[in-house]
Amino acid sequence: MERFTAYHRSTPDMCWAADEKTVVIRVRTDKSADRATLMCSDPFINELTRKKSWYGKPFDMTLDMELEDGLIWRAQIKPPFRRLQYYFRLFSGDKEYLLFDNKLCVPEERDKSSELYYKFPWINPSDVFSAPQWVRDTVWYQIMPDRFCRSERSGEVSYIAPWGKPTRKPHHTYYGGDLKGMTERLPYLKELGIGGIYLTPVFLSGSYHRYNTYDYKKIDPLLGDEDDMRAFVDRAHELGIKIMLDGVFNHCGTEFFAWKDVCARSRASEYYDWFFINDEDFVKPRFDTADGRYFTFSFWAGMPKLNTNYQGVKDYYIDICSYWVREWDIDGIRFDVGDEVSHTFLRELRSALKSVKKDIFLLGEMWFDAINWLSGTEYDSVMNYPMSSCINDFSRKTDTTALSFEYALNRCLMMYPENVTQVLFNFLDTHDTTRVSEECGGNTDLLIQRLTMLFTMPGTPCIYYGTEIALRGRDASDNRSCMPWNEIEQGGFDGILDEVKKLIAIRNDNAFLSGTEFGFIRHEEPRLLHYVRRDPDTGKRIGVCINAGDSAVQLSVDGRVLYSRLFEGGRLDKNGTIIYES
Repeated sequence: MERFTAYHRSTPDMCWAADEKTVVIRVRTDKSADRATLMCSDPFINELTRKKSWYGKPFDMTLDMELEDGLIWRAQIKPPFRRLQYYFRLFSGDKEYLLFDNKLCVPEERDKSSELYYKFPWINPSDVFSAPQWVRDTVWYQIMPDRFCRSERSGEVSYIAPWGKPTRKPHHTYYGGDLKGMTERLPYLKELGIGGIYLTPVFLSGSYHRYNTYDYKKIDPLLGDEDDMRAFVDRAHELGIKIMLDGVFNHCGTEFFAWKDVCARSRASEYYDWFFINDEDFVKPRFDTADGRYFTFSFWAGMPKLNTNYQGVKDYYIDICSYWVREWDIDGIRFDVGDEVSHTFLRELRSALKSVKKDIFLLGEMWFDAINWLSGTEYDSVMNYPMSSCINDFSRKTDTTALSFEYALNRCLMMYPENVTQVLFNFLDTHDTTRVSEECGGNTDLLIQRLTMLFTMPGTPCIYYGTEIALRGRDASDNRSCMPWNEIEQGGFDGILDEVKKLIAIRNDNAFLSGTEFGFIRHEEPRLLHYVRRDPDTGKRIGVCINAGDSAVQLSVDGRVLYSRLFEGGRLDKNGTIIYES
């Protein structure tokens, strides 16, 4: 008994409503389990049948996935009265165990007078998680506006550096990318296969990255104006491309009107409670806030933290976001430092924005397990850093086996309900990380392998601008270089561009890849990664093989090859890739 373990909680990652009629339940056991049965029925069934006590009916559970230290079992139930009470019978060899909400025991120890059952009280339609449907079918492209494309108008500003020319302080250099320049390049993105653009901040601020916002209603003049924003969004929509803006609501810049008023008037300011001020003498020329005089993003004195618990702050930003949606018809908002703004603010904001535009997409920046923000009342999705780490670690750490990758990926897949996983925001790199091509040491074959995994994983994929041409850069000082449009137009990147277009096309042509049907095929070669994606509606299968080992392997592919690199005559060379249909 002591050697068998099992775990379940009635939390959204293990028990959720897939739709208004269906409940999905998972249970975790150790690897000695060979069978699992869900015992369930209506919580009031005994009153209907006049039985003395409640009883459950058996439903066989399927083995859903394997982790390094356990197994995940799954059942899908359609309770006729939309409520469910349950416990588990778990089998290991000739032994049986019962898992209740308050204990794990063997049948001989069962005491009905003391056992507590798990419960899904009621499927409330408004509680069923439902992100905008269009997100599942979208391949995203992240743009940092200052570094993407500069139109002729930007050349009029004297302190803008020549496009792409290295400077001694790249983190403080403006290159002048703007909205008109981005609009001019929309056909390039359409041809690439992009369906959605995520823009880092575009509002007036004191930096080229614009994460220290001064005015949330004023487009930074270096980028253009509101008419330029409308023209950009309208043209993108004409091409079938969605637009998501970056909202910085955790903190502001020091020239934000409310902060300036507080600095001038201290407690007499009507905006004093908009911030977290801990010392009367908080206005100091000190670069950091390690002394705690007021709270900030990290310890940057130039980014005072906003009190999103305060109603005045909530009302202000709800009005701001509603303005963006009404005036520019944007399709989504990404929330910078999305884990630090208050839950109450997010719930109120979501309700307000969904009434303005029902299918607006709300994305939170999270670097960890974000289940607490994904109940359907706050974010529609989060940035899937666990998935990013899973893919990148397999490529960079040559001692990581395909089996280890399987365990790591299954952990990612079990973190959230399946209807959440389908819209998670997947990526390999961003403006905050080392570029993936840098991680690959400039090796195009390795880059293709990572991109192949990205575009064939559950969720919605995003590439950072320039990844399609293998731009390199290690940190924020050089991972935000200018797009080399002259070289692109001269055909200098046609080779890698063509490969990326093929991968994106496979993703766009197979919408079911955003879903969660996933299976691994294990091989003797420790770093031969092989998995199969399946369309639950048609039965169509897409297989992926990645040879991350040190030598070539012989591989028989049963189906039509959709894409291959370093594969010929059944031989998959080192760093080779295959995508096939069966």
